[in-house]
Amino acid sequence: MCCRPRCSFGWMCCTIFCTFFTLMFMFILSMILFYIIVSPSSVKFHVTDASLTQFNLTSNNTLYYNFKVNITARNPSNNIIVYYRRIAAIAWYKDNDFGSVSLTPFDQGHKNTTFLQAVFEGQSVIRLKPEQLGEHKEETSVGIYNDLAVDLDLTIRAKFGRFNSDRFDPPFVQCRSLRVPLISNGKLAPPFSVTKCKTDGSFFVDRHAGEG
Repeated sequence: MCCRPRCSFGWMCCTIFCTFFTLMFMFILSMILFYIIVSPSSVKFHVTDASLTQFNLTSNNTLYYNFKVNITARNPSNNIIVYYRRIAAIAWYKDNDFGSVSLTPFDQGHKNTTFLQAVFEGQSVIRLKPEQLGEHKEETSVGIYNDLAVDLDLTIRAKFGRFNSDRFDPPFVQCRSLRVPLISNGKLAPPFSVTKCKTDGSFFVDRHAGEG
């Protein structure tokens, strides 16, 4: 119908215009449908519990640590299945990464909540600024350490209805500003506050997209 009006360049011009208009319409419609289906259904991550049984920083900047974190991953969608093919958990303290562990890959179906646990144990050299050293001493006296964080570095595939994606790396899952108690000598520690994690952008977009 769009080719019925007169076109100064004849029938070929009208055909090209109709084809371009149809493709643009289908592209915009597909993007709208993708946003409606995917954006509100991004996977939700929460740190539900975290504890320290060792967190000792020596005078030569060596940190000895035993840090345990429980995380839930919730897929709220009725349409998306997520296949986690690589999961690396990275622990941070005041802008210093001090440990990393690999977690077991898994598949996550519709309306599913999966429980993850990362245990970081060992030693690492970190560099704290003078003001951060002061904060660390204060936290040690209180028995609760602030500014701990865990990032999840993932490689996933996703199935949207009948469409299967290739493997890609979504944005880092950032679980920041964790206030974690030190459990020692059988003393009761204050309860951990559940903390919501975040991602920079949509979870179902490759963070490397657009890189040269």
